[in-house]
Amino acid sequence: MPKATKKTKKKKSQKGHIIINKAKSKKAHWYVIHTYSGHETKVAKQLRQRVESMGLENKIFELLIPTQEKIEIRSGKKQTLKEKIFPGYILVRMILADESWVAVRTTNGVTGFIGVGDKPIPLEEKEVEAIQKFMKAAAPKFRTKFSIGEAIKIIDGPFADFLGTVDNIDETKGKVKVLVSIFGRETPVELDFLQVSKI
Repeated sequence: MPKATKKTKKKKSQKGHIIINKAKSKKAHWYVIHTYSGHETKVAKQLRQRVESMGLENKIFELLIPTQEKIEIRSGKKQTLKEKIFPGYILVRMILADESWVAVRTTNGVTGFIGVGDKPIPLEEKEVEAIQKFMKAAAPKFRTKFSIGEAIKIIDGPFADFLGTVDNIDETKGKVKVLVSIFGRETPVELDFLQVSKI
């Protein structure tokens, strides 16, 4: 039984993080590649297949699409989703050589490396660590569909059916401050994202 568990663990890759080869190499660095926005996952999968079919597992080790958990309110329900931190970008840990550069650069959907001219510039280790820490940040943030100054309708609570204007948004707490006209005066009311909707 324990052997089977080990095998599944090895093949399993965290969504957005593909480990092709766990080997540590001092020559390998993290580079940033630019892709068409919205195609990051597709590009990462294609690149992994190319690395394996071209036998470049000793040159390209990991692919990372930086994401963070967010809570979105859909149809009055909270849903957890992974939101890309840098849409249109993928991090690649690789040894920069002609064949690895060509393999990455000619993958469908890759528009280029981030660097100076044709020369990719590696990320510093502390930058990659900061991105990975941010990805693992425990408290999921709320993803808001509202903007300051927008007119909204309150759908729940003592002010249900009132119209108001968004004055402040707190994505960490999932709260919104709405200016509601009560007795001819604008009064700020703090509400949960679930208590308001777009008009």
